[in-house]
Amino acid sequence: MTATDTRPPTTDGIDLGEVEALYRKLLVALGQDVDSEGLRDTPARVARFWKDFLQHDPGTTDTAFTHQESGGQYVVVSGIRAWSLCQHHLLPFRLDVHIGYVPAGRVLGLSKLPRIVQTYAHRLQLQEALTAQVAHEVAALSGSGDVGVWSVGEHLCMAMRGVRDQAARTTTACLLGRLESDDRLADRLRTAAFLPLGAR
Repeated sequence: MTATDTRPPTTDGIDLGEVEALYRKLLVALGQDVDSEGLRDTPARVARFWKDFLQHDPGTTDTAFTHQESGGQYVVVSGIRAWSLCQHHLLPFRLDVHIGYVPAGRVLGLSKLPRIVQTYAHRLQLQEALTAQVAHEVAALSGSGDVGVWSVGEHLCMAMRGVRDQAARTTTACLLGRLESDDRLADRLRTAAFLPLGAR
């Protein structure tokens, strides 16, 4: 899938029994007693987690309302929290996502923006790709070409392994339309989202 692919993730082929068996085999390979009280049901629980995660239904995302905008209007929804899984290490990362756009004749229902984020968070991801996917989806559903998405992530693959940096945060942005070339407009939306000016 490309960064702008808006197709739902493929989850039809999930085989819970096979996933459970593979996790049981993994635990044995890691030297764990899979028949102990604490681990006996772990492979089945993990298999159910994968099914729930990859088949998550965020609900309707395309509800929009006609809107007669006046000069200088924009919509910003900030502080959208989501968890996803890093496709490189299969470890979780947490995102704070901030979305802004300039209406073009209609506005999305406010609850739809977090639902869009959840749609793309519930797959094996890269923060960079997720940020771009959300921006392009908001543009497609709102009819606005002027969209900005900023994501600030905390990655357990950095905190738990390798560098083991507990404080590092990663900021990614995708600016579409006028936001890509109009620094003043981009700054207005970023400021409204409570992001520091240097985070662009």
